Amino acid sequence: MSIDRRSFVRYASLAAAGHFAGLRPFGALNGLAATTTDYKALVCIFLFGGNDSNNMVIPFDSRYSQYQTIRGPLALDKSSLLQLGPAPTYALHPSLPDIRTLFNKGNAAIVANVGTLVQPLSRAQYVEGVVDTPSNLFSHPDQQMEWQNAAPSATTNTGWAGRIADMYGTGYGSSPQIPMITSVAGGTLFCNGANSSPVAVTPGAVGGGSCSAGSAYCPGRLETAQQLVTFNSGLSLVQMDNEITGNAYKYMGVLADAVQSITPLKTQFPANNSLGAQLQQVAQIIQARSALGITRQIFFAGLGGFDTHADQLPTQNALLAQISPAMASFYEATQELGLADQITSFTMSDFSRALEPNANNGSDHAWGGHHIVMGGAVKGGKIYGTYPSLVLNADNDSDTTGRWIPTTASAQYAATLASWFGVQTADLPTIFPTIANFSNKNLGFVG
Repeated sequence: MSIDRRSFVRYASLAAAGHFAGLRPFGALNGLAATTTDYKALVCIFLFGGNDSNNMVIPFDSRYSQYQTIRGPLALDKSSLLQLGPAPTYALHPSLPDIRTLFNKGNAAIVANVGTLVQPLSRAQYVEGVVDTPSNLFSHPDQQMEWQNAAPSATTNTGWAGRIADMYGTGYGSSPQIPMITSVAGGTLFCNGANSSPVAVTPGAVGGGSCSAGSAYCPGRLETAQQLVTFNSGLSLVQMDNEITGNAYKYMGVLADAVQSITPLKTQFPANNSLGAQLQQVAQIIQARSALGITRQIFFAGLGGFDTHADQLPTQNALLAQISPAMASFYEATQELGLADQITSFTMSDFSRALEPNANNGSDHAWGGHHIVMGGAVKGGKIYGTYPSLVLNADNDSDTTGRWIPTTASAQYAATLASWFGVQTADLPTIFPTIANFSNKNLGFVG
């Protein structure tokens, strides 16, 4: 396989400077997008491992007995469930009281049975293998990447947020001082574009995010990185590497100065909560948007531990108990900033899990699942999409254990968010290569 100089420089510099120096590379932002004058932000919250959404959104009518019978030891007691006011035939997991409050007030919505799809798919088509399906279903790394790249294969090396940044070029502010995309959860495909790169921030340590080893070791690591990139077949990489590492320090310096100049938010975020710390950092960066010269931002946050093959109930209880107050505090912060209508947060995950439990009081990898969307612009208090029938070996089930075939594509879900963000309908196929296969390109849950 051949590789051009530009690609070699990009990946060699990433490997040397990023891995050995603890740095993240940043490329130039190119393009001809018009400068926007109003602020909007998307905040992705990725639930790594495959959140069992069958226990996140539960039927609260006659279907509950169906759920209870099939779920067996994983069934949540009906008396513990949090019934939804505007959608009383459904309830939430007992660890999500803040999400219920947001839903009941119209500031959050549920999108049901979302998953990776190439095109609409029935059970018969799936069983007969007559319609294209995403590659390597039920695989953690593949499905994480396919949610993040909105493509039918994990081999696509840009994420849908990164492609949005490519499309905007430098037109996401009057004088942008940092990239459009910020990750507070490390490097991720979602953020990577062909002509754009994100800035990666360690929550609570904006100024120190450029070097992971501590200030005493950073100069040595930088020198080592600069030496390492000379160990190759004659391409002159030192100048490019210096530019990349210089940009890394520059962005961290700009962020540190901007965040230190703002008045601390009054909103209290939950203590000892990883997601809460990430979302607090996102709120602080948004608060500094004017100093940063930006009017469009995308953020990536994440929480791991959802691969619940055993002892699922206590594990998921604890994880959802982090999500609920963290998201609620973040929404409160957007209200404090006067930007609640201009910031939309949403969950993504590898996949949901089988409705039928396994032998270890856990659940195994599945497919379609339910997701939370939150914000002042969200048309909340509703469940969008089609909730599965909860019948094994029928309707939405891809096998005999309750692995739901999605009735809403992750590309439709993402395209709806992108459209609200400002992406034009004509540009959606560039960012979401399968979107033309779906007649409904905007699900209407935000606007």
